[in-house]
Amino acid sequence: MTASPTSQSDQNPNWKLVRAARFPGLRALAWSADKLYAGRGYHLVCADIQDASTEITWQSVGMFRPAWRRRLSAMNNVTARLCRDGFHALAVHSSGAITAAVPGAIITLRPGETEFRRTHAITRGTRPLHITSVPGGAIYWGEYFDNPSREEVHIYASTDAGATWSVAHSFPKGSIRHVHNIVHDPWANCLWVLTGDYGDECRILRASCDFKSVDTVLQGNQQARAVALVPTEGSLYFSSDTPLESNYIYRLDRQGTLSQLALISSSSIYGCRVGEQVFFSTMVEPSEVNRDQNVRLYGTDTSRGWQPLLGWRKDRWPMGLLQYGNAFLPDGNNTTNVLAITTIAVETDDMVTSLYSLP
Repeated sequence: MTASPTSQSDQNPNWKLVRAARFPGLRALAWSADKLYAGRGYHLVCADIQDASTEITWQSVGMFRPAWRRRLSAMNNVTARLCRDGFHALAVHSSGAITAAVPGAIITLRPGETEFRRTHAITRGTRPLHITSVPGGAIYWGEYFDNPSREEVHIYASTDAGATWSVAHSFPKGSIRHVHNIVHDPWANCLWVLTGDYGDECRILRASCDFKSVDTVLQGNQQARAVALVPTEGSLYFSSDTPLESNYIYRLDRQGTLSQLALISSSSIYGCRVGEQVFFSTMVEPSEVNRDQNVRLYGTDTSRGWQPLLGWRKDRWPMGLLQYGNAFLPDGNNTTNVLAITTIAVETDDMVTSLYSLP
C-alpha cells in the first residue's frame, strides 16, 4: 500500500519537515532497524523503509483474535477509539519474537507463526503504556492502572522471548501510583524507569538490565513526572507530563547535570530519536494550566534549538470518551532517516500514520 504526500496545516517553515507518505487506519508501533511495525486494528503489518519518498509496501505479520465484541468495535474508527481497541505497545525480541499489548492482555507472536498467543492476562488496568526489549535478553513492562489505594506495583519480565512472565521488581505499597515507561539505554547498558503521579511518586530511576540494582536519579515534583525519555550518546532527554503545571523538555547529561531546555505547550508522553535529531509530541488533555487545543511536535538537532515543528487541531469529539488528541511516536531502534507519527483525535488526520524524510 502506498500513499501520496499531503501538506500539514501548521508547520514551522524553518525546518521544511514535509510529509512524504500518509496511511489512514494505521498506528505506528515500533521500529526494528529499518523495519516499521504498525497495527491496523488487531492485525499487525510491517514495511521495510529506506526512504519515505519511495514506494512503501506493508506486509502482513500476524493477527490477534480478541473477543467478538472487540472484533466488531475495531471495525469502526469511532467505536475503536471509544473501546481503545487494537495494539497499544510492541517490542521486537532479538529472537524474532514479537510481544505486544492489547486491551486486557500481553500477547506474543513466535517466529514462523502468524497468530499472537495470549501470554499474560492483565487484571489491574487494561494495558501498559510501553514494552521494552533488552538486546539479547529480557522483555519488560510495568503495571499502569488507576491504583487509588496505592497498592504494590510490579514490573514484569520475560526471559523466554515473551512466552512466560514473572515479577522482576516491585514498588512497595504507597510508594508510586503506576509505571509510565521503561527505556533501554544502549550507551549506558541500563534501563530508565519512569513512574508517577504525585509528590515522591514521580521518579526517574536507573536500573541494571536484570533489575538487581535500582537507583533513584530524580524524584519529588511534577517536572519529574515523565513518560517519554530518549537516550543519546551524551545525554538523556525527557519531557514532563503534568496537567498541573507548565511542561518542559529537559536534558540530563551523563555527569548528572539537569538542564531545562524548552517550554512546551502541554503534557508530553511520546518521544523518539531519528539520527541525531530528537522529537517529542504533546497531547490535548483537560488542564487549567495547559490550554492549547493543538497537538504539537517539537524537535531539535545539534545545530538548532527546540522548536514546534507541526501542529494538529483537536477534533470535536469529547476527550473523556473518545481519547485525548495525541501524536504517537513509535518505540524501538530506528536506523533510518524517516520520522513516523500517528495522530489520533485530531481534525483531518484522525488515526493516520504520516512519514517524513529528514535531511
